[in-house]
Amino acid sequence: MGEGLRLEVVELPMPEGANVIVGRTHFIKTVEDLYEALVTSCPTIKFGLAFCEASAKRLIRHDGNDRELEDTAVEACRRISAGHVFVVYLRDGWPINVLNRIKHVMEVVSIDAATANPVKVIVADLGEQRALLGVADGFKPVGVEGEKDVRERVEFLRRIGYKRG
Repeated sequence: MGEGLRLEVVELPMPEGANVIVGRTHFIKTVEDLYEALVTSCPTIKFGLAFCEASAKRLIRHDGNDRELEDTAVEACRRISAGHVFVVYLRDGWPINVLNRIKHVMEVVSIDAATANPVKVIVADLGEQRALLGVADGFKPVGVEGEKDVRERVEFLRRIGYKRG
């Protein structure tokens, strides 16, 4: 590694029954705009969000409609501590219900993860600055699906209402 560069693997907290979305953005109004995008996307959704401000006061900004998820998002941002990173935790909805709305928030630059799996983020620590380099989502594959696995996948998607039939 170069002088002054340290790589760090940061495990994100995963509350029971929650999904997490990790992304990058660029402006203080992100918190309010993400709140509006989430609350209008899916009426049943419970969520908390946080954003690492990269200049001025450099605070972790946060909002939500579920205190536990909001506190968890703040903790995730504390652990990551990289400028312009946002974290959303949600329940009673799926990332698929909100991702397009989040992607269309003007300040959002990218989405790095949307999952219920265990998440670790790789951070480069440069002293005064930190950068989110990537996200490890879940685990490595252990094989290739067979006919039985295909049937289970098809049945699961119909059981939860995401496919008809």
